[in-house]
Amino acid sequence: MATASTQRNTSITIGKTEIRPGERRQLELEVGRFYTYTPTTMPVQVICGHKAGPVMFVSAAIHGDELNGVEIIRRLLRVPELDRLRGTLIAVPIVNLYGFINTSRYLPDRRDLNRSFPGSETGSMAARIASLFMREIVQRCSHGIDLHTGAIHRSNLPQIRANLDDAQTLDLARAFGTPVILNSAIRDGSLRASAAEIEVPILLYEAGEALRLDEFCIRGGVEGILRVMRMLGMLRKSRRKPPPEPIVARSSAWVRAPQSGVFRVYVGLGERVMRDQTILGAISDPFGKRELEIRAPFSGIVIGRLNLPLVNEGDAIFHVARFHRTDVAVERIEDYQETMEADDFPWTDGPNGEP
Repeated sequence: MATASTQRNTSITIGKTEIRPGERRQLELEVGRFYTYTPTTMPVQVICGHKAGPVMFVSAAIHGDELNGVEIIRRLLRVPELDRLRGTLIAVPIVNLYGFINTSRYLPDRRDLNRSFPGSETGSMAARIASLFMREIVQRCSHGIDLHTGAIHRSNLPQIRANLDDAQTLDLARAFGTPVILNSAIRDGSLRASAAEIEVPILLYEAGEALRLDEFCIRGGVEGILRVMRMLGMLRKSRRKPPPEPIVARSSAWVRAPQSGVFRVYVGLGERVMRDQTILGAISDPFGKRELEIRAPFSGIVIGRLNLPLVNEGDAIFHVARFHRTDVAVERIEDYQETMEADDFPWTDGPNGEP
């Protein structure tokens, strides 16, 4: 009797296209039309391995201004190891094409696509796109990784957000290898919530800032996806030294601006802060007559930060995660930074755009 590792893979059909074992196909799912009557599509590339294995999707730009994930998927699809893939990989680099074209987080009706799942075939534009993505992509998969960045003018330290109460999802999160993992509550209307209802575990990778490409975050995303695929048996195990065990944050909270003014930052992403001791930054009026220092309200690690130096009272300016051992968390972050700065990744672009 054939084992799972030697069984021949089965075909997969997305839209009206059948992809057979050993094939690699690019297709377009029709989403709708602009008011110019120009059709708009959702680009999809499918790699169907010869041998059976998990079916995993990797998606980006659910928020149209989050660009790191698009580049992560571009590099992922050029990895030579995928020629020996077990199972099937479905890559969707631009889910929200409307937002991507307009460099906007939202759809034309200002709806957030990641609050519109599972969607409806007869609902709003966001609901229809969400329904299409669930029907043609998520429901055909056993696992998923959704790529995000911080919002505009906000940067995130590379981190995985997931439902860590689920043992399978926790294993995937650890395999991805970011130094920080957040046990993130599932929000109604999100892709993760709808996937959980049909028992498809999903990791959410957060790294970088909207409308920017960040090499450090891109490298972390590609390497993390490959690690998950190796853990699932979709790719051969690597000889590369495995990353240190990630640290799970107990909780996290945003520090908000106590007054309006010009905001100066004193700490960076990944830095350790101590309650009432670390000065995170300062806010002053344009003349410097009224200046207020902002101290850390609790100890932790900075995992998100506002980059815009102009703030209003109540704006979220620092995202700080709490850990049992912040010193260990700092060590993990430093190790991760050293690894991602290495030049020996085979899929890293050279000066001429060649791998």
